[in-house]
Amino acid sequence: MLQKIFLLLFFTIHLFSYELHSVYYVDSKNIQVQDIIPNAKPNISLYTINQHKYTKKIKTKDLIALLSQYAYKITKSSSRYIRFIQKSPIDTSNIKSQLIENYKEHYPDLKINSVLIMPRGFVKSLAKKFQVSLNKKAYLSKKGTLSIKTIDNKKLFFDYLIDANLYVYTSKRKLHRGDRVSTLNTIKKNIVFDKFRALPINISHLNTSQAKRNLKVGKILTIRDIQSLDLVKKNAHVSVSLKNGNINISFFAKALQNGKLQDIITVQKNNRQKIRVRIIGKNMVELK
Repeated sequence: MLQKIFLLLFFTIHLFSYELHSVYYVDSKNIQVQDIIPNAKPNISLYTINQHKYTKKIKTKDLIALLSQYAYKITKSSSRYIRFIQKSPIDTSNIKSQLIENYKEHYPDLKINSVLIMPRGFVKSLAKKFQVSLNKKAYLSKKGTLSIKTIDNKKLFFDYLIDANLYVYTSKRKLHRGDRVSTLNTIKKNIVFDKFRALPINISHLNTSQAKRNLKVGKILTIRDIQSLDLVKKNAHVSVSLKNGNINISFFAKALQNGKLQDIITVQKNNRQKIRVRIIGKNMVELK
């Protein structure tokens, strides 16, 4: 009777739903339930990695069936096969440092909580000196693949995952093309770093840029959404300066087009003569 009650309690406690990942890194060749479900009790051996190998591939449906025998229900899996990889006895701190340095170059205020780095296969040792190589746009995502080149020109590949937070700016209201981006129409938010299509803007872009297109409320602003602020607007009156030796001449004219710093635009004088000028400041130009 007591045994039946114990078994009933065991199955009741452990009858929870879990999601399977496509890859698991294990400490030894003995694959246990706790490698998949960290809080599993008691621990149970499921498979053994071959003595001369460091990985084991299992059909997802077979693993689900085996776990169900121990009252662990799998509700979701993204792969037909599950790979178990034995962890390599290597120090990845140098790889981690170079990876963090790369991300910090793009996100100076990035707060990194943890970094997970795992080799694609079993690696017994690392060279003392190596250079980490990343995809040019790797910094846009929290996870990816990097490679290192050894002295004998062999490449080793590693998967990585970064857990971090950072501040971004979102639109407080709908922004129209040409609107100045400032603290008045944006909100600074702390978010969990995940994935971006382009680098988010930072404080240096406020009051120095404008919306490149119409932007909806609550959008995270990136450098793809902005452009340099127009210092001269079409139909605005601008001050035109002309320097000739020690003589400075200035007069007003009407701008016939928008322009940014150092742009060459056309303005019209009071006598309707059109001249080409270079923008040097807010509504300030000089003869080209």
